[in-house]
Amino acid sequence: MSRVHVSLKAAMIAVLVGFPLESASGETVFSKSISYFAIGGRTAAELDKALATAGPMMKSTGTRHPGATRIKFGGTITYVSRGGRCAVGSARVTLSTRIILPRWKYRNQANSDLALVWDTLASDIKRHEERHAEIARNHARQMEKAFLSLKPEADCERMQARVTEVSAREVESHDKDQARFDRTEAANFDRRMIRLLQHRLETLKKSDR
Repeated sequence: MSRVHVSLKAAMIAVLVGFPLESASGETVFSKSISYFAIGGRTAAELDKALATAGPMMKSTGTRHPGATRIKFGGTITYVSRGGRCAVGSARVTLSTRIILPRWKYRNQANSDLALVWDTLASDIKRHEERHAEIARNHARQMEKAFLSLKPEADCERMQARVTEVSAREVESHDKDQARFDRTEAANFDRRMIRLLQHRLETLKKSDR
């Protein structure tokens, strides 16, 4: 079966200037949606081909994949005057994730062996993409904390430059963690699928007793 990949789309944090606020505050806002694309195929080979031709297109690779998570960071930052210097007054990081998963049209008509393989693969694809969303959420929280921990600068122009630096650094860190996760998943794919299939088979045997 095809490996599972992810597409990342990270936007820079929008910056607003506001006066006055007394203390720094933050509020991370998350939203998540799940959508599906239909695939056909009656055999394992046809399913594999369908995933490769009908899955979401990844701009980073120029190819289609069996699942994806679209990630977009955004938000606002306000500045306050504190002791004659410019400081971060509030930071509100927003994160939007859209998970795209396959749905097999002929699942209910499949024989037990192929249905088992599909159910195992589909479950693993969903777990994989949910983990990408979780990684993004962790980084959104980390990004917000990084903004709020910035020390005041002489003026808001310098403060804005620092915010831009932190934003770029945090997005880069996020992308690296996502890529690292994908590499680990790809390296363990075959062993993981065999283990998951064996576990499902054992569960089915126990339920039949």
